Parts: sequence; structure tokens; C-alpha cells
Amino acid sequence: MADTLRRLTNTSSFSVLQDKLENWHRDYHVISCDQNLNRCCELIELTARIQSQLFAILNLTAAEGGHYAGVDTLKTRLLPWLGSCFSMSKPSVTDDTSLQLIQESVEKDRRIRELSVSHENDMQKMETELCSTRLQLDSVRAELVDAQKELDVTKSKSATTLLATEDEILQLKADLRAANEQVEIYKRKLDALDDYERQIRLLRDEVSYLSTEKSMLQERLVRSRSPSPLPRLSRSSSPMRSESPTRAQLTNSSRHARLVSRFSDLYAVERLEAQTLLRRYIADLEMVQKIIFIAVVESFNTAKLAYRQFKLRVRKTLSSSHFGPESLEDAAVDYIVRNLDLYDVQESVNSVINAMNVNPRISFPPEVDFVLISSLIRETCRVAFAMQTLDPPLDLAFASDGELYNDNKYRRSYDSEFTAPLVMYHVWPALAEGNAVIMKGEAVTRRGALWSRSRSRSRSASPVRSRSLSPTRRLAFNSKRSLSPERLTASRL
Repeated sequence: MADTLRRLTNTSSFSVLQDKLENWHRDYHVISCDQNLNRCCELIELTARIQSQLFAILNLTAAEGGHYAGVDTLKTRLLPWLGSCFSMSKPSVTDDTSLQLIQESVEKDRRIRELSVSHENDMQKMETELCSTRLQLDSVRAELVDAQKELDVTKSKSATTLLATEDEILQLKADLRAANEQVEIYKRKLDALDDYERQIRLLRDEVSYLSTEKSMLQERLVRSRSPSPLPRLSRSSSPMRSESPTRAQLTNSSRHARLVSRFSDLYAVERLEAQTLLRRYIADLEMVQKIIFIAVVESFNTAKLAYRQFKLRVRKTLSSSHFGPESLEDAAVDYIVRNLDLYDVQESVNSVINAMNVNPRISFPPEVDFVLISSLIRETCRVAFAMQTLDPPLDLAFASDGELYNDNKYRRSYDSEFTAPLVMYHVWPALAEGNAVIMKGEAVTRRGALWSRSRSRSRSASPVRSRSLSPTRRLAFNSKRSLSPERLTASRL
């Protein structure tokens, strides 16, 4: 009996019965009629199981009391209750099975309640998320509508602006064409003006020369008509003939000013054009400036050599037929001044390029050639050749990397260190007349210039690349050469 009572106590059947009653009472108006009936039947079955257990305990208790123990209690309480037409048949299952079923039922109810609560919580969460998602969707729709309105407004403005911009572009193109036409007209006028000025200078020189000759002839005429004849002297020692100026001497000052101005133009125009061309192939600005400087120096050296050779050939040609008041030297210089176009400048250009190809101080990409800057070399050779006809001739001042910076010869470049005393490298040479500098050059000064120079000398030079012009280039160059001075004859002179 004690074991049965203990099992009944452990199952907490009455607590379960009370919970079921409370749950049914709470959900009575929510669930359907069939569900209410099912719950009522479930409670009746549970109550019957509990009563069956209690009757079993009652039977065991009465048996433990003997034949007469508990009779009064049964008569006064049990029999009247049974007399009220309530009867309970003994279940077909055992007590243990009944208790196990009750436990399973309790466990199932607990799981059902937990699942129901979790389901309700999930439903609430999903409803909350659904509401928030709907709110977000509404806000996104509103933003989309606003963006569509802004897009429509922007499209309309862009279309209007595009039409206006196209009209402005067409107008600007028309203005640009007109401006280009005006520029071309002004260029032609400027070229014509330069030609006129050149012709005027030449005519002025001619006029001054003819005026001088006229005065000399008049003086000779006056002397020839004088009663006392002049003593007969030799041609070489005649003071009158030795004092007669040549065309080269008469035009020396004007040619001097023009050549100095042309040398300045080489620095301001041709040098920058050559630098722009070289920067397409060489990224190092220092190497580009060194190439241009060496090209100018080599052009002057080549032009001076060509002038000496040209002068020797002219003197040799004039020596057999020369006579006049001026010396043979002056006659040769005067002839060169009158016939500067006979200078074979293309041969000098080729010599300069060959000298630059073997120069170890500069390098150049193998896929291109120094012919790229032949325009600068050609103009420099012409200016240098013409400078040799001056009295005294103009030449480049001596320049050497690592030399002490001289403010009278150079001006510092923008990227120089203005406190450095030595020249790192030269950008443009200085122009000198004798020992006097008449036009400053440009140099780069940096500290450590002497050390950099010694290091560049100590390391091995870059391999010399033998560049030879292709047959087509050589033929083109030869076809453009002017008449060589070797072909001069006495009849042309």
C-alpha cells in the first residue's frame, strides 16, 4: 500500500488535474465545442484513473486492518457515496500501467504547452518583423518616388543644358576657326614683315657701303685733279687702299647685333622645341639638357672647323686673281659674308651627330636617332659659322662640369641649389667675345657636383653605339646640300 501511495504522490495527479482544469477554463471560450468535449473526457478519464488508484489503496488499507477494522468508516462514508448511483469499474490495466500513462499524458501536455508558447512567441516576432518590414518598404517606396521625381527634373534640366551647351560649342568652334584664320593671317603678315625688315637691313647695308664707296671715289677724283700728283707707291703699301673698308667691315656691327639676337632666339625657341621632342623618348630631364648643351657645343666646334676650311679654299681660289685696296684676308672674309649660303651646313650636321654618337657623357634610346634634333643643330651651325665672320669673332665660353660657378658667365636654373659653389652640369653655354661674356648661359649648381663628376668618370662609360644613316636618309641629306666651296672658280668670285 505504501508503494502505491508513494507512486500516486510522485505523479502529482491532482496538480495535473488542477492545471488541466485551469487551462480548460482559460481556453473554454476560444476553442471549439469538440475540443471542449475532448478536454472534459480527458479530465473524466484522469479522474477515473485517480479514483481507481484510491480504491486500490482503500482496499489494501482495509485488508491491513483485519476483518473488523475500518468497517464503520466504510459504512458511514463509502457505502452512502456508492449508494448515490456512482460506480467505477476496475480498469483493465494494472496500476503501474495507469501511472505510466498518467505521466506520459502529463509530459505530452507539458510539451504541448511549451510548443504552443514558443509558437505564439514566434508568431509575435514574425508579426513584429512583418510590420517593420512593411514600414521599411513603405519608406523605400516613398524614397523611390522622390528619386524618380528628381530624376525627371534632372533629365529635363540636362536636356535644356545640353541644347545650350551644344549651341555654345558650335559657337566656340566657329570662334576658334575664325581665330585660327586670324592667327594664320597675322603669321603671314609677320613673316612678310620679317622679310621686309631683313630686306631693309640689307638695303641699308648696301646704301652705307655704296655711300662709302662714293665718298672714296669722290676723294680719289679730287686727288687725281689736284696739281701735285701723289707719289706712286706699291699696291700693298698704299695707305689709301689699306684704309678702304670692305662690306664685311661696314656691316660688322649690324651683323653682330643680329647674330647675338639670333643666339638668344635659339635659347628661347629652338632649345625648348628640341627639349620637348627629346622628353618623348627620355624621361630624365638632366640627360635631355645635357644632350642639348653638347649638341650646341659640338655645333660651334664643327662650324668653326668648317669656317677655317672654307676660308682656306676661298683664299686659295682668290689668290691667283686678287687685286684691290683690301688684303687677301679681308677679301676672303668679305666673299664669305656675301655668300653664306654656300656653307654646306648639312655636312656639319652629320659631323655633329657622329660626334654625339660616340660621346660617352650622353645616352640615347637605340630606337631613335640624334637626327631628331637636327633642326636645332642646323640653326646653331649656321649662327656659329656666321659668328666667325665678325671682327672679333664670337665664340662659346669655356665650360666644364664641376667648375666653380661664375655669376658673370651663368645664371642658375630654377632647380639649382643657390648655395652650391660648383656647377653640376650646363643647360646653355655662355657667349663670349674674346675674354668678355656678352650673353650669360644657364647652369645647374648642386652640392657634391665634384664627387658626382669623379664618380661618373671612374665608372665605365656606356657602350658607344655606332649609328649610321640609312641609304635613304643619306641620299636625302646629300640631295639637300648646297654648292661646295671646292667648286668655286675665279669666274664666280
